[in-house]
Amino acid sequence: MNPIVVIPARMAATRLPDKPLADIGGTPMIVRVLRCAERAGVGPVAVAAGDEAIVRAVEAAGGRAVLTDPALPSGSDRILAALKVLDPDGRHDAVINLQGDMPFVGAEVLTACADLLAGEPGCDIATVVAAEDSAADRTNADVVKAILALKSGQARGRALYFTRSTLYGDAPIWRHIGIYGYRRAALERFNAAEPSPLERREKLEQLRALELGLSIWASVIDKPPISVDTPADLERAREAARTEQP
Repeated sequence: MNPIVVIPARMAATRLPDKPLADIGGTPMIVRVLRCAERAGVGPVAVAAGDEAIVRAVEAAGGRAVLTDPALPSGSDRILAALKVLDPDGRHDAVINLQGDMPFVGAEVLTACADLLAGEPGCDIATVVAAEDSAADRTNADVVKAILALKSGQARGRALYFTRSTLYGDAPIWRHIGIYGYRRAALERFNAAEPSPLERREKLEQLRALELGLSIWASVIDKPPISVDTPADLERAREAARTEQP
């Protein structure tokens, strides 16, 4: 496969406005995400930016950014718009959608998605999960749970469903981490479809893919990356930057 990593980013986040440019240890967050993706070595990396300020920050750091319409409704729309500029001939048959708010994401997360697409012929969309942090995750609607066809000891499996609802039983609860690898045709099919009934009900766009009949596979990772959605998350990220190895 020939993957490309695209990072969608926009300034108008509801809970943390202008967060792509939030300073974390002297570096804008979007630049930290860019550097993480470059170090992973999965493929070329670019930012699909919804604002000129993001483009300027990325280009000042030596990265590639494409300005997209700020009115686009989702990250996947932004990625497809950027791909028309980055790869109009369709040379890249796989796309890794890396969120722009994961400033310390490890290379293993991106390679897990790329490896699933390369190693599982039936996989249309790849993602990652991590074990629950605590029993409280089981009843927390903000924690998205992945229900996987995964036997004990296996590190990857097909996703049967995703939910915010409470899950019961003794089996592990897998927290879904919002990073995706798409076969390009699957991304185009997903984006062409209207939001589905289950997607609207759970407010989870990956359910649209399942309702379309696309196959989602997930790999288990040891630890979820820090995701910055709130001012408190930003403070945790800044603390992590203060203690990271040079």
